[in-house]
Amino acid sequence: MNKLAEFITNHPVVPFIRESDFAIRTPWSMPERRLLDYLLVYIQNGRCRFWVDGKPYLFEQGEFCLIQPNSLTALEGLSNTVTPFAHFDLFYNPKREKSFPTKAGQTVLTAYLHLLQPRLDDLLGLDIPCRLNLRNRSKFRDTFLRVVEYWQYRDPIMQLRAQAGMMELSILLLEDYLAERPSQSISQQTLNWITSYFSLHIDQDVRIEDMAKRANLSPSRFNAVFKEQYGVTPHQYLLDMRISHARELLRTTDLSQEQIAAYCGFADVHHFSKSFRKKTGLPPGQYRSEQ
Repeated sequence: MNKLAEFITNHPVVPFIRESDFAIRTPWSMPERRLLDYLLVYIQNGRCRFWVDGKPYLFEQGEFCLIQPNSLTALEGLSNTVTPFAHFDLFYNPKREKSFPTKAGQTVLTAYLHLLQPRLDDLLGLDIPCRLNLRNRSKFRDTFLRVVEYWQYRDPIMQLRAQAGMMELSILLLEDYLAERPSQSISQQTLNWITSYFSLHIDQDVRIEDMAKRANLSPSRFNAVFKEQYGVTPHQYLLDMRISHARELLRTTDLSQEQIAAYCGFADVHHFSKSFRKKTGLPPGQYRSEQ
Protein backbone atom coordinates (compact mmCIF):
# COMPACT_ATOMS: atom_id res chain seq x y z
CA MET A 1 0.00 0.00 0.00
CA ASN A 2 1.44 3.39 -0.94
CA LYS A 3 1.79 6.25 1.50
CA LEU A 4 -1.34 8.14 0.50
CA ALA A 5 -3.55 5.04 0.59
CA GLU A 6 -2.17 4.10 4.00
CA PHE A 7 -2.71 7.63 5.22
CA ILE A 8 -6.37 7.69 4.16
CA THR A 9 -6.97 4.23 5.66
CA ASN A 10 -5.43 5.08 9.01
CA HIS A 11 -6.71 8.66 9.21
CA PRO A 12 -10.20 8.94 7.70
CA VAL A 13 -10.88 12.46 6.44
CA VAL A 14 -14.10 13.41 8.23
CA PRO A 15 -14.11 17.19 8.76
CA PHE A 16 -15.86 18.41 11.89
CA ILE A 17 -16.44 22.11 12.49
CA ARG A 18 -15.99 23.07 16.11
CA GLU A 19 -16.50 26.81 15.97
CA SER A 20 -17.12 29.26 13.14
CA ASP A 21 -18.09 32.91 12.78
CA PHE A 22 -17.67 35.99 10.60
CA ALA A 23 -15.59 37.81 13.27
CA ILE A 24 -16.31 41.51 12.56
CA ARG A 25 -13.84 43.40 14.78
CA THR A 26 -11.98 46.63 15.41
CA PRO A 27 -8.18 46.25 15.74
CA TRP A 28 -7.66 43.19 17.91
CA SER A 29 -5.14 40.64 19.11
CA MET A 30 -5.07 37.04 20.32
CA PRO A 31 -1.99 36.22 22.44
CA GLU A 32 0.10 33.08 21.99
CA ARG A 33 -1.51 29.66 22.11
CA ARG A 34 -1.14 26.25 20.52
CA LEU A 35 -4.01 24.72 18.56
CA LEU A 36 -5.51 21.29 18.99
CA ASP A 37 -7.34 21.56 15.68
CA TYR A 38 -7.06 23.33 12.33
CA LEU A 39 -7.85 27.02 11.99
CA LEU A 40 -8.87 28.42 8.60
CA VAL A 41 -9.20 32.20 8.32
CA TYR A 42 -10.29 34.30 5.35
CA ILE A 43 -9.28 37.96 5.34
CA GLN A 44 -12.46 39.37 3.85
CA ASN A 45 -11.71 42.95 4.87
CA GLY A 46 -8.76 44.63 6.53
CA ARG A 47 -5.17 43.59 7.27
CA CYS A 48 -3.83 41.07 9.76
CA ARG A 49 -0.48 39.92 11.08
CA PHE A 50 -0.26 36.35 12.29
CA TRP A 51 2.76 34.75 13.95
CA VAL A 52 2.97 31.02 13.34
CA ASP A 53 5.79 29.09 15.02
CA GLY A 54 7.75 32.30 15.43
CA LYS A 55 7.39 33.50 11.84
CA PRO A 56 5.31 36.62 11.04
CA TYR A 57 2.88 36.66 8.12
CA LEU A 58 1.15 39.80 6.86
CA PHE A 59 -2.26 39.02 5.34
CA GLU A 60 -4.14 41.33 3.02
CA GLN A 61 -7.76 41.36 1.93
CA GLY A 62 -8.72 38.29 -0.11
CA GLU A 63 -6.11 35.92 1.35
CA PHE A 64 -6.57 32.66 3.24
CA CYS A 65 -4.58 31.48 6.24
CA LEU A 66 -4.44 27.86 7.40
CA ILE A 67 -2.87 27.12 10.77
CA GLN A 68 -2.19 23.47 11.50
CA PRO A 69 -2.52 21.75 14.90
CA ASN A 70 0.20 22.22 17.52
CA SER A 71 1.47 25.40 15.89
CA LEU A 72 2.36 28.19 18.27
CA THR A 73 0.29 31.13 17.10
CA ALA A 74 -0.42 34.75 17.91
CA LEU A 75 -2.97 36.66 15.86
CA GLU A 76 -3.46 40.39 15.33
CA GLY A 77 -5.92 42.49 13.35
CA LEU A 78 -4.12 45.65 12.24
CA SER A 79 -7.30 47.48 11.21
CA ASN A 80 -11.03 47.02 11.30
CA THR A 81 -11.41 43.52 9.96
CA VAL A 82 -13.91 40.95 8.79
CA THR A 83 -12.21 37.58 9.14
CA PRO A 84 -14.55 34.60 8.72
CA PHE A 85 -12.93 31.60 10.39
CA ALA A 86 -13.48 27.98 11.27
CA HIS A 87 -11.88 25.81 13.92
CA PHE A 88 -12.22 22.25 12.68
CA ASP A 89 -10.92 18.72 12.84
CA LEU A 90 -9.83 17.36 9.49
CA PHE A 91 -9.43 13.74 10.60
CA TYR A 92 -11.90 11.63 12.51
CA ASN A 93 -11.41 11.38 16.26
CA PRO A 94 -14.06 9.56 18.32
CA LYS A 95 -13.36 12.01 21.17
CA ARG A 96 -13.82 15.09 19.01
CA GLU A 97 -16.76 16.36 21.06
CA LYS A 98 -14.35 16.84 23.99
CA SER A 99 -11.92 18.98 22.02
CA PHE A 100 -12.04 22.77 21.97
CA PRO A 101 -10.46 25.90 20.46
CA THR A 102 -7.61 26.72 22.80
CA LYS A 103 -7.54 30.03 24.64
CA ALA A 104 -4.85 32.67 24.98
CA GLY A 105 -1.87 31.41 26.95
CA GLN A 106 -2.57 27.71 26.38
CA THR A 107 0.80 26.75 24.95
CA VAL A 108 1.32 23.37 26.67
CA LEU A 109 -0.98 20.66 25.34
CA THR A 110 0.41 17.67 27.21
CA ALA A 111 -2.91 16.95 28.92
CA TYR A 112 -4.79 17.04 25.61
CA LEU A 113 -2.63 14.95 23.30
CA HIS A 114 -5.53 12.50 22.81
CA LEU A 115 -7.45 15.37 21.18
CA LEU A 116 -4.60 16.75 19.07
CA GLN A 117 -5.26 16.46 15.35
CA PRO A 118 -2.57 15.01 13.06
CA ARG A 119 -0.79 17.55 10.88
CA LEU A 120 -0.93 17.26 7.11
CA ASP A 121 2.76 18.03 6.72
CA ASP A 122 3.67 15.24 9.15
CA LEU A 123 1.36 12.62 7.65
CA LEU A 124 1.98 13.21 3.98
CA GLY A 125 5.07 15.34 3.85
CA LEU A 126 2.95 18.06 2.29
CA ASP A 127 4.41 21.53 2.47
CA ILE A 128 1.20 23.47 2.98
CA PRO A 129 2.07 27.07 3.82
CA CYS A 130 0.08 29.26 6.18
CA ARG A 131 -0.71 31.55 3.27
CA LEU A 132 -2.74 29.27 1.00
CA ASN A 133 -1.96 29.42 -2.70
CA LEU A 134 -5.21 28.13 -4.18
CA ARG A 135 -5.83 27.25 -7.81
CA ASN A 136 -9.51 28.16 -7.66
CA ARG A 137 -9.58 30.85 -5.00
CA SER A 138 -13.06 32.11 -5.87
CA LYS A 139 -14.64 28.66 -5.55
CA PHE A 140 -12.80 28.03 -2.28
CA ARG A 141 -13.86 31.46 -0.97
CA ASP A 142 -17.51 31.10 -1.93
CA THR A 143 -17.71 27.61 -0.43
CA PHE A 144 -16.07 28.76 2.77
CA LEU A 145 -18.38 31.75 3.19
CA ARG A 146 -21.38 29.47 2.75
CA VAL A 147 -19.96 27.13 5.39
CA VAL A 148 -19.59 29.99 7.88
CA GLU A 149 -23.09 31.25 7.10
CA TYR A 150 -24.66 27.80 7.50
CA TRP A 151 -22.88 27.36 10.81
CA GLN A 152 -24.67 30.36 12.27
CA TYR A 153 -27.95 28.43 12.10
CA ARG A 154 -28.34 25.80 14.78
CA ASP A 155 -30.91 23.58 13.14
CA PRO A 156 -29.63 20.13 12.10
CA ILE A 157 -30.02 20.58 8.35
CA MET A 158 -27.95 23.76 8.22
CA GLN A 159 -25.32 22.22 10.46
CA LEU A 160 -25.17 19.27 8.10
CA ARG A 161 -24.78 21.66 5.15
CA ALA A 162 -21.89 23.34 6.95
CA GLN A 163 -20.13 20.03 7.62
CA ALA A 164 -20.67 18.95 4.00
CA GLY A 165 -19.19 22.22 2.81
CA MET A 166 -16.14 21.68 4.98
CA MET A 167 -15.67 18.30 3.33
CA GLU A 168 -15.70 20.03 -0.06
CA LEU A 169 -13.12 22.54 1.16
CA SER A 170 -10.92 19.71 2.44
CA ILE A 171 -11.06 18.01 -0.94
CA LEU A 172 -10.19 21.23 -2.76
CA LEU A 173 -7.27 21.82 -0.42
CA LEU A 174 -5.88 18.30 -0.75
CA GLU A 175 -6.34 18.33 -4.52
CA ASP A 176 -4.39 21.56 -4.82
CA TYR A 177 -1.42 20.46 -2.76
CA LEU A 178 -1.34 16.80 -3.72
CA ALA A 179 -1.24 17.90 -7.36
CA GLU A 180 2.07 19.63 -6.69
CA ARG A 181 3.75 16.48 -5.36
CA PRO A 182 5.89 14.23 -7.54
CA SER A 183 3.64 11.73 -9.27
CA GLN A 184 5.26 8.69 -7.64
CA SER A 185 1.96 7.18 -6.53
CA ILE A 186 -0.78 9.08 -8.27
CA SER A 187 -1.33 6.30 -10.80
CA GLN A 188 -1.69 3.82 -7.98
CA GLN A 189 -4.40 5.92 -6.44
CA THR A 190 -6.54 5.32 -9.49
CA LEU A 191 -6.72 1.63 -8.52
CA ASN A 192 -8.27 2.03 -5.10
CA TRP A 193 -11.64 1.14 -6.63
CA ILE A 194 -10.45 -2.14 -8.10
CA THR A 195 -11.53 -4.58 -5.38
CA SER A 196 -15.08 -3.24 -5.46
CA TYR A 197 -15.04 -3.37 -9.25
CA PHE A 198 -13.98 -7.03 -9.20
CA SER A 199 -16.63 -7.89 -6.60
CA LEU A 200 -19.38 -6.29 -8.66
CA HIS A 201 -18.26 -8.04 -11.86
CA ILE A 202 -17.09 -11.36 -10.42
CA ASP A 203 -19.62 -13.31 -12.54
CA GLN A 204 -18.76 -11.46 -15.75
CA ASP A 205 -16.01 -11.32 -18.32
CA VAL A 206 -13.62 -8.66 -16.97
CA ARG A 207 -11.38 -7.08 -19.61
CA ILE A 208 -8.05 -5.40 -18.92
CA GLU A 209 -8.88 -2.79 -21.55
CA ASP A 210 -12.01 -1.71 -19.69
CA MET A 211 -10.23 -1.39 -16.36
CA ALA A 212 -7.27 0.43 -17.91
CA LYS A 213 -9.64 2.91 -19.57
CA ARG A 214 -11.36 3.59 -16.26
CA ALA A 215 -7.95 4.17 -14.62
CA ASN A 216 -6.86 6.48 -17.49
CA LEU A 217 -3.90 4.19 -18.20
CA SER A 218 -2.77 2.11 -21.13
CA PRO A 219 -3.34 -1.66 -20.68
CA SER A 220 0.38 -2.31 -20.30
CA ARG A 221 0.78 0.50 -17.76
CA PHE A 222 -2.33 -0.67 -15.93
CA ASN A 223 -0.87 -4.16 -15.60
CA ALA A 224 2.43 -2.78 -14.30
CA VAL A 225 0.84 -0.43 -11.78
CA PHE A 226 -1.59 -3.12 -10.61
CA LYS A 227 1.22 -5.61 -9.98
CA GLU A 228 3.25 -2.95 -8.18
CA GLN A 229 0.34 -2.17 -5.86
CA TYR A 230 -1.12 -5.64 -5.30
CA GLY A 231 1.83 -7.95 -5.92
CA VAL A 232 0.06 -10.09 -8.55
CA THR A 233 -1.40 -9.61 -12.02
CA PRO A 234 -5.04 -8.49 -12.39
CA HIS A 235 -5.91 -11.94 -13.77
CA GLN A 236 -4.44 -13.73 -10.75
CA TYR A 237 -6.09 -11.33 -8.31
CA LEU A 238 -9.50 -11.84 -9.89
CA LEU A 239 -9.00 -15.62 -10.02
CA ASP A 240 -8.17 -15.66 -6.31
CA MET A 241 -11.36 -13.70 -5.60
CA ARG A 242 -13.41 -16.13 -7.68
CA ILE A 243 -11.95 -19.18 -5.95
CA SER A 244 -12.53 -17.57 -2.55
CA HIS A 245 -16.16 -16.86 -3.45
CA ALA A 246 -16.58 -20.41 -4.73
CA ARG A 247 -15.24 -21.80 -1.45
CA GLU A 248 -17.79 -19.76 0.46
CA LEU A 249 -20.65 -20.97 -1.75
CA LEU A 250 -19.52 -24.58 -1.46
CA ARG A 251 -19.40 -24.28 2.33
CA THR A 252 -22.58 -22.35 2.94
CA THR A 253 -25.05 -23.25 0.17
CA ASP A 254 -26.53 -26.23 -1.67
CA LEU A 255 -25.96 -24.67 -5.07
CA SER A 256 -24.82 -27.03 -7.80
CA GLN A 257 -21.29 -26.79 -9.13
CA GLU A 258 -22.72 -25.52 -12.42
CA GLN A 259 -24.47 -22.65 -10.60
CA ILE A 260 -21.39 -21.84 -8.55
CA ALA A 261 -19.24 -21.82 -11.69
CA ALA A 262 -21.64 -19.31 -13.28
CA TYR A 263 -21.89 -17.13 -10.17
CA CYS A 264 -18.09 -16.97 -9.88
CA GLY A 265 -17.43 -16.08 -13.50
CA PHE A 266 -16.01 -19.37 -14.83
CA ALA A 267 -16.71 -20.31 -18.44
CA ASP A 268 -18.19 -23.66 -17.48
CA VAL A 269 -18.09 -26.29 -14.74
CA HIS A 270 -15.00 -27.95 -16.23
CA HIS A 271 -13.06 -24.69 -16.18
CA PHE A 272 -14.26 -24.13 -12.62
CA SER A 273 -13.25 -27.62 -11.45
CA LYS A 274 -9.81 -27.40 -13.05
CA SER A 275 -9.08 -23.93 -11.64
CA PHE A 276 -10.42 -24.82 -8.19
CA ARG A 277 -8.33 -27.99 -7.96
CA LYS A 278 -5.19 -26.22 -9.14
CA LYS A 279 -5.66 -23.54 -6.48
CA THR A 280 -6.82 -25.62 -3.51
CA GLY A 281 -5.49 -29.09 -4.25
CA LEU A 282 -9.01 -30.54 -4.09
CA PRO A 283 -11.86 -30.88 -6.58
CA PRO A 284 -14.95 -28.82 -5.63
CA GLY A 285 -17.01 -31.88 -4.63
CA GLN A 286 -14.38 -33.20 -2.24
CA TYR A 287 -13.83 -29.74 -0.79
CA ARG A 288 -17.56 -29.46 -0.05
CA SER A 289 -17.78 -32.91 1.53
CA GLU A 290 -14.88 -32.20 3.88
CA GLN A 291 -16.37 -28.97 5.25
